[in-house]
Amino acid sequence: MHIAEIVDLDAYPLNDRAFLDRCNSTLNEVGVLVLADFIRPAALSALVTESLAGQDQAYFCAQDHSVYLTPNNPAYPADHPANKQVVSSKGCICDDVISPTSPLRTLYDDPSFRDFIKHATGETALHPYADPLSSINIHYANRGQELGWHFDNSSFATTLLIQKPDAGSRFEYIKDLRDADAGEMNYDGVAALLNGEVQPEILSMNPGALVLFRGRNAIHRVSPNESDKTRMLAVLAYNAEPSVSLSESARMTFYGRLD
Repeated sequence: MHIAEIVDLDAYPLNDRAFLDRCNSTLNEVGVLVLADFIRPAALSALVTESLAGQDQAYFCAQDHSVYLTPNNPAYPADHPANKQVVSSKGCICDDVISPTSPLRTLYDDPSFRDFIKHATGETALHPYADPLSSINIHYANRGQELGWHFDNSSFATTLLIQKPDAGSRFEYIKDLRDADAGEMNYDGVAALLNGEVQPEILSMNPGALVLFRGRNAIHRVSPNESDKTRMLAVLAYNAEPSVSLSESARMTFYGRLD
């Protein structure tokens, strides 16, 4: 497939400076950019077929982690927000399983798409991961599986919703709950969220939507899938620097293998 067969370029002109500027402004002001129906129907149908076919190769696991994705801090008790554990449970297939002819591969490698991501996020350069697993992933969440509350380590994430379950799997978030650069972790605010004392925002999206999200300071989760229809989401990951690999420990945790 050519990029014009994958992306609705009439609605989303990737080479148009005014469009790029609007995307950049929205992401900076709101912290999230949702481009509905970014993927054309035929390409989305191909992605659904591809993702369903690859699901039996997915590595499924459940992990306990803190919302800060950091090791246990002995300076605080176990129920402190720095240490309190939440659960993430999902499956994942890696870049080396994605077909060379997949629309995801075409999209990821396309210069106009990469330039669009650069402009929208304000990054000066974007590079694929150097390891064979991490650039393109497809995530699966079956009934009861979820992504627990957390802050991202990266400055932004690029995702594409492929299939939406019939119930549950809500993307919930609170913008600017911490200031990582200033070292302000806002333990009180996180505790209030984990204790159910504050209500997060819910981000609505449908299959075919491209989402850019700044999750470094915005706590977020995907609630448990409450249906028998699998949630399927593609993650398109880039690095600001060349020749960067995901750490071996992270690859074993997320993928169950190194290569």
